[in-house]
Amino acid sequence: MTASTTIRSAEVLVASPSRNFVTLRITTEDGVVGLGDATLNGRELAVASYLRDHVAPLLVGTDAQRIEDTWQFLYRSAYWRRGPVTMTAIAAVDVALWDIKGKLAGMPVYQLLGGASRASALVYAHASGADLEDLGDSVRARLAEGYRAIRLQVAIPGMGGGYGISSARASGGRYTYEPAKRAGLAVEEGWDTRRYLSYLPRMFEWARAEFGPELMLLHDAHHRLTPIEAARLGRSLEPYDLFWLEDVTPVDDPEALRLVRQHTTTPLAIGEVLNSVWDFRTLIQQQLVDYVRASVTHAGGITHLKRIFELAALHQVRSGSHGPTDISPVGMAAALHLDLAIHNFGIQEHMAHAPLAGEVFRTSYSFDAGSMHPGDAPGLGVEYDDEAAARFPYEPAYLPAARLLDGTIHDW
Repeated sequence: MTASTTIRSAEVLVASPSRNFVTLRITTEDGVVGLGDATLNGRELAVASYLRDHVAPLLVGTDAQRIEDTWQFLYRSAYWRRGPVTMTAIAAVDVALWDIKGKLAGMPVYQLLGGASRASALVYAHASGADLEDLGDSVRARLAEGYRAIRLQVAIPGMGGGYGISSARASGGRYTYEPAKRAGLAVEEGWDTRRYLSYLPRMFEWARAEFGPELMLLHDAHHRLTPIEAARLGRSLEPYDLFWLEDVTPVDDPEALRLVRQHTTTPLAIGEVLNSVWDFRTLIQQQLVDYVRASVTHAGGITHLKRIFELAALHQVRSGSHGPTDISPVGMAAALHLDLAIHNFGIQEHMAHAPLAGEVFRTSYSFDAGSMHPGDAPGLGVEYDDEAAARFPYEPAYLPAARLLDGTIHDW
């Protein structure tokens, strides 16, 4: 270890430019800075405390170049393994060290991962609406921006709004959905599975008639269906050639996906709430999914997510990294570097961050014709503006809860 690569400080930065973000900043004795995303939507301060109180003191004085050793140390020495808080904290450290490694080498991170396997990474956008007319306006706005793959969500008649719904009429065409509500308690939403299963095929029939067969269409059921309900939905959507159907049933029991597989050929994507290769092992090895939805931010960083994707590659399963606005621009940049490097890339979710986030996080990644590139700046290509961040203090925010129409709490 040289003096230049010894870790001098590890700071936990919490700011709320349009929504809450937690960022880890590691600085070496020689002044090289690495950033990691530690945002866990609705539970941000749990990870901030984990890092500040338990991890940061362990990092000072260690060698920033020893990425693998640091990952194993943080994972194994704590004894209490896995879980979203632990794996998000480890991810923040891991990504920050990759950022430093890239800057020391004078290369973008994707070059350190083996170089580019493609020119850019295909991304999908979100479109939604209060009704089909509103949804159509949202889709046309995404198409005008250049997207070639779009996730569709629509309010179900008789159920009000719901997950993923942002009205194009109210937002001037821009998709602005943010699930975490800045309120004292979680907002509650209603849910009726029968209405949903009845209406959704009609929505996709309309979408294909309106936008043709070439547009790649996706949908997120958000864990709300039983396995047999998910199987029914997958089969009913087969005529509309979805790119994927996401999170059709809670993934607590991976074997549940087997029943869905028996009844539909609609491609399945799952895993944004999973955070380790052990969580994914059954899903991947038994080919119960087609796309891995884990994120760099919540699945142990670049080091660990690459392991998950490598296991997936052995079983012809592709990547589809989670990329909502609660993945910070640091996490988005890390995902794009990994997207560019791996062989079994599928698609990358992209929700554009609010302009205020761009005042705090200065990024080098770019969007063009439905794809993105992380840029060629050394490291991740993201800088953090402390002065701008100071204008946006943390504000408590909670993800919604869902209840059935009879009042029973349901999976959100």
